[in-house]
Amino acid sequence: MQAEVNIDFDQLVQLAKKLPSTQWIKLKREVEEKEYNASDDLVSLLLSAPTFSKKQLDEIAKTRKAINQWRIK
Repeated sequence: MQAEVNIDFDQLVQLAKKLPSTQWIKLKREVEEKEYNASDDLVSLLLSAPTFSKKQLDEIAKTRKAINQWRIK
């Protein structure tokens, strides 16, 4: 059986401060592990993102060159 409790952030902080040192260390470890997993998700998202093809990069370079020449005139 699970119960769900809604508490404010400040109340949560106060409860965490009252934990014995062994439980505080365990809580801290769990929180840091969760943060690390979020970082892994971001890395995997970025690595799986679409990238430019060689043809697209060449077109961008050509366009940039044309714009730079236009600005000089």
